[in-house]
Amino acid sequence: MTGVEETASDGARAGSGARPAGPLLLGVRHHGPGSARAVRAALDAARPRTVLIEGPPEADALVPLAGDETMRPPVALLAHAVDEPGRSAFWPLAEFSPEWVALRWALEHQVPARFIDLPATHTLAWSRDGETDSGPTAQQEDAEDVEDRGDDGDLAADVRVDPLAVLAETAGYDDPERWWEDVVEHRGTAGGDVFAPFQGLEEAMSALREVYGSGGHDRDLVREAYMRLQVRAAQREFGDDVAVVCGAWHVPALRRKSTVAADKALLKGLPKVKTEMTWVPWTHRRLARASGYGAGIDSPGWYGHLFGAPDRPVERWMTKVAGLLREEDRIVSSAHVIEAVRLAETLAVMRGRPLPGLSETTDAIRAVMCEGSDVPLELIRDRLIVGDVLGEVPEAAPAVPLQRDLDRVQRRLRLRPEALERELELDLRKENDAERSRLLHRLRLLGVAWGEPVASRGSTGTFRETWRLRWEPELAVRVAEAGVWGTTVLAAATARAEADAVAAQGLADVTALAERCLLAELPDALPVVMDVLAERAALDADVGHLAQALPALVRSLRYGDVRGTDTGALAEVAAGLAERVFVGLPPACVGLDTDAADEMRRHVDAVHGALGLLGDAVTGMRPRWHGVLRVLSGRDTVPGVIRGRAVRLLLDDGELRQEDAARLMGLALSPGTPPGDAAAWIEGFVGGGSGGGMLLVHDERLLGLVDTWLTGVPAEAFTDVLPLLRRTFSAYEPGVRRTLGELVRRGPGERQGVGTAGAGIPGFADELDRERADAVVPVVRLLLGLDGTEDGAAGRGRPAAGDLVGATG
Repeated sequence: MTGVEETASDGARAGSGARPAGPLLLGVRHHGPGSARAVRAALDAARPRTVLIEGPPEADALVPLAGDETMRPPVALLAHAVDEPGRSAFWPLAEFSPEWVALRWALEHQVPARFIDLPATHTLAWSRDGETDSGPTAQQEDAEDVEDRGDDGDLAADVRVDPLAVLAETAGYDDPERWWEDVVEHRGTAGGDVFAPFQGLEEAMSALREVYGSGGHDRDLVREAYMRLQVRAAQREFGDDVAVVCGAWHVPALRRKSTVAADKALLKGLPKVKTEMTWVPWTHRRLARASGYGAGIDSPGWYGHLFGAPDRPVERWMTKVAGLLREEDRIVSSAHVIEAVRLAETLAVMRGRPLPGLSETTDAIRAVMCEGSDVPLELIRDRLIVGDVLGEVPEAAPAVPLQRDLDRVQRRLRLRPEALERELELDLRKENDAERSRLLHRLRLLGVAWGEPVASRGSTGTFRETWRLRWEPELAVRVAEAGVWGTTVLAAATARAEADAVAAQGLADVTALAERCLLAELPDALPVVMDVLAERAALDADVGHLAQALPALVRSLRYGDVRGTDTGALAEVAAGLAERVFVGLPPACVGLDTDAADEMRRHVDAVHGALGLLGDAVTGMRPRWHGVLRVLSGRDTVPGVIRGRAVRLLLDDGELRQEDAARLMGLALSPGTPPGDAAAWIEGFVGGGSGGGMLLVHDERLLGLVDTWLTGVPAEAFTDVLPLLRRTFSAYEPGVRRTLGELVRRGPGERQGVGTAGAGIPGFADELDRERADAVVPVVRLLLGLDGTEDGAAGRGRPAAGDLVGATG
């Protein structure tokens, strides 16, 4: 270090070493437990009168909250633009972050603590003007410092330098993390010079900056100018008894002599934006580098353990791992733990490391506790090495009114935000679960994706919902953004739904919004949405759009039923849409190319499924629809894939006899039909995952027709229809394909229809065994929810298999 005189500090403790003259500059690595311990030791030795910390000065008013007993890291300072809450930046702090340790030390010793980095008012405005990346955590690159990462290459101004990588490579390491562990994390200060690590790191960074300059981080020059001004201001008030905790990359620039005028010139003309700042909870997972956080670390859980363990960190870590594996029903004994510790220590010696690091402990765990498998090791990485710790902030922390209301509702519903992903089963017949469902749906409507609906593993009825929940720190920004719509979750969701209805581009968008309004129970928004829906439905003549909109409306009717919502207006609109589909569908199916025909077939399936859900809610819909399907099935101008599907739907609904279906198939597969059209008809009839394979297995006539047609396809046309047939039959289950192959191999003279006799076919008897079939009926009725219905309570005695088929057909 040039130009730095070393003198003994009056406040230094015995054995602490000599501190440099001038302000005490403590260069650190963000989220480094070794740096955090060293900062605490240096502050204890130096006893400064004020502590300056790298961070936005708007947070000075929030410093007292860090001493609140309910504040539990990891937490983050969140700054956002008042007029554009989505433009935001985070400054995360973990328990093992040197900045957090310095902040807590200042509060415990009643020493003023101030943040001295470039104000967020400039940082956010800079981002808005396009001079830096935008996004919730992009601005954190400002605080990256000693672990700034960039592309390797020439020393051009645009190339960002990774100081850790350069120092590690110079020391002969190929892994910067391992170098940092050996040099800093595994180095204690007991009985030594507590200032020496900072002086050594400052010398290294000074050498780097002499070669690399700003290292491609041009904004650092502006930030460092502002920090120098703040350090000078503190020196005027407290003399040299000032401690500065900042990224080690900045220390040489803060030590460098510069005039006040020169520093102010760098700050002249910076853009500004009005900002607000608060504390928000953070998570270990979001501290991880894999999450996209610029100043992230690979192993926040491991670093937290190193910082918190009072002694024997390796032994305590192995005990944690053993506990986790035992919770997952893996056999791990005390002997495993002892052997894993021994192996980790042996590996450290063989690799020339002062103590076992994460790589040694991980290798030992894989070999001893995981039996060489990486599968349980992934669990250990997810739960312990990274971890799901979620911080807490005091209720007194500033927050938008919407956030306050959300906090109140979460407490009332006992729905605590958690960083660990979990599934939540809701029974909508229970009032508390119904309110939880409404809250989650309202938040999704506001763009706050705390929960995601997933398929239920149990009942598929409308009274049950399953959600996958995980609270991410960025959701605090989404809540702040949603605050423009209202001060409560209900009011904000209502206003957002009304605005979305007016701005919706398509009819399907409006019907989907109506469904979401019912799910979220927004009675004030629903009339507005329905008015827009009726207007759009009256003006939209596209049958495809109408067909897309109908399923969402029908689902809304079902959800309304289970939630006790008046859905009369929805039923009226649904009936109107259905009638227009019935009228417009046949002419819309004429003259379609292959892609358009496939899309229209999907619309037909969607309408058929929707009307099936609708049931008797609207009288006369099903017969009208069956009439439309008959028209489609008999028109030669309709593409084969749609005609085949119409025949299949009629057959499934019992509106068409199997003899008639066989006749229509015979016509479609007659020699006069082009092979491509015939193959499309087959795809519509037995393809699309509709159980067509089993239909062919059980109906000899249909299979025979397909077989006869296929063997008669001319060779020159076979290659044209092969992809279509392959797509149709590849969707069948392997067992179905195997059975079909066996039936075709035997030929028409040997095979028999399974529906009448199954002799010789694996898995089928000559005729139905009614006694065995009746034995499973009670279980099937229970699965289908038929117990307790009129069918089961009619006093008919024990139901037979034939009765069950009739009840569910």
